[in-house]
Amino acid sequence: MEAAMEVFRLSKVFPVEERYSLTDQLRRSSRSVPANIAEAWRKRRYPAAFVSKLSDAEAEAAESQTHLEIALRCSYLPPTDFKFLDQRFEEILAMLAEMAAHPDRWMPRRSR
Repeated sequence: MEAAMEVFRLSKVFPVEERYSLTDQLRRSSRSVPANIAEAWRKRRYPAAFVSKLSDAEAEAAESQTHLEIALRCSYLPPTDFKFLDQRFEEILAMLAEMAAHPDRWMPRRSR
């Protein structure tokens, strides 16, 4: 959630002509990460559904990283902000991969 909010804050200064393209795509993909994690959490009693939603969150995080790099290359985002957010999404991706690799650790006790 914090990464999505930081994306929102930083993307406020993107050029107006990017409003319906890069800005919108970046905001949507970054917001989809916590939304998919929330869905995964609610489905965690079903390992396959849990892992599937975590995979969706991973894909959205990777998409966000791509949009951030485009913003960097277009000089819409300072390198320090890019580095901070890119690293944050790398941390999120690592956590998601760990959760997907061991879904049993996250299942409710009665479902194990």
